[in-house]
Amino acid sequence: MRDAVARPNTPRGRSRKRRSSAARARGQQPALGAPASQPDAPAAPGELSPLHPSASSGRARGRSGDAPRRRNGARPGPEERPRPPWYPLPLSELLIFVGALATVIGLARGEGGHAVLLAGLGAAAVGTIEVTLREHLAGYRSHTILLALLPAIVFHTCVVLLVAAFAAVPRALDLGLLVVDVAIFALCFRALRARYIDAARRRSLR
Repeated sequence: MRDAVARPNTPRGRSRKRRSSAARARGQQPALGAPASQPDAPAAPGELSPLHPSASSGRARGRSGDAPRRRNGARPGPEERPRPPWYPLPLSELLIFVGALATVIGLARGEGGHAVLLAGLGAAAVGTIEVTLREHLAGYRSHTILLALLPAIVFHTCVVLLVAAFAAVPRALDLGLLVVDVAIFALCFRALRARYIDAARRRSLR
């Protein structure tokens, strides 16, 4: 009985092993008509393979080197302060510094330092106006209130000095000029604000 049972089982066991091994062999073989996988093409002489570590480090250095090139270029980026025509000479900053120093000296001299005081105030005012106007028109920083006040102050001062050269300045003139000053300020404020918004939008699109 044992021999009769073992004999018929032996061929079937062998056939199963043969079928399983043949199926595994067919699964490992590539399908007909499918292109065999080719190894990566060798890099040309003088070029680095994409998988080479030096290639990725070179790309990283290239990205990090873009910022210095932009800073050294003629056109500053959106995050940088606009440059004056006389760049890199800090002329406006020097005017502000010298004007502040002359103002202190003029105040310290008292009555004998009026000329130095006026010169210092004028130099500091010119430097400040240049910086604020450049930043505002370039859309870098808004100085709308300060720039809108300047025309009203200049107009009021010129009218008062002109009247004072011939007669005493009445109080009614100051009240009348105040209404005109407010109108000038409102017009300048509106125009300067619109100019800054347009410049800031163009600057953000760079």
